[in-house]
Amino acid sequence: MRARKRVEGGRGDARGERRRRPRVAHNLARAVRQGPTGASGDGHGPGEPTLTVLGAGDAFASGGRMQASYVLRSKSANVLIDAGPTLLAGLKRAAIKPGALDLILVTHLHGDHFAGLPFLFLEYLYESPAPRRLTIAGPRNLENRVWALFRLMFPKSPGERLARKIRFVTLKPATRSRFGAVSVECIRTPHTTTDVSLAFKLTTDGKSLVFSGDTGWTEDLVPFSANADLMLLECTYFETEAPFHLNYPRISANLDRFRARRLVLTHLGREALRHSDEIDLEIAYDGMTLAL
Repeated sequence: MRARKRVEGGRGDARGERRRRPRVAHNLARAVRQGPTGASGDGHGPGEPTLTVLGAGDAFASGGRMQASYVLRSKSANVLIDAGPTLLAGLKRAAIKPGALDLILVTHLHGDHFAGLPFLFLEYLYESPAPRRLTIAGPRNLENRVWALFRLMFPKSPGERLARKIRFVTLKPATRSRFGAVSVECIRTPHTTTDVSLAFKLTTDGKSLVFSGDTGWTEDLVPFSANADLMLLECTYFETEAPFHLNYPRISANLDRFRARRLVLTHLGREALRHSDEIDLEIAYDGMTLAL
């Protein structure tokens, strides 16, 4: 991936602005032509795998964006990656049936990344048919945390009826797991301390996606990006430096080192959104569909 001119607090050069804006407009036009998912909400997607951004926001829903949720659709499987509290709204806006999910992956145990699961469970109990078998995979303590939250939120709902259809799997850093036709590789990220936070590399139907989850800078992201068709990278801050989130200058300084074919920023906070015109990289938005 070739580096673009790094922005040093100004608006960027005019050429950089001309390059970035038509691409975003093209993505929006494509989403309108194809519909929110690029495929119907039933079954698996036709053709090449696509990623639908249900929520590109942070924990504060900055800029009115919905919280972290993405659906990878391929001929082989529909994979939900993270499940923010706005998950159900995102699925229904995108016309993706909740029962069409085959696998759910959770990067870490912060509410804006997994607190949508109790709402999804409620949907399965009362509104939509649940999948015959659903696998939910993520860091240690995920199963206990999800069921505790469900019981707290909906104490009278019969979660045990659903529990028989759900299999929880613990993913460990520096491992690779296979779920049917989907391969999932994990690395640990410097975001949480007591709990484990993960980044994922998913491969299915000959295409691969790297999702950073929430993370501060780690050199492990560089080799992890190798040969990915798409890298979705968090960019919470524009200038603020923190060990648990990325900012735009750090990403820009390392842009030449990433080896993904396409890089898209997500999880932008208030500061990054305020300076979005100075960011010369592609930015995810709710409802966006990306081809791998």
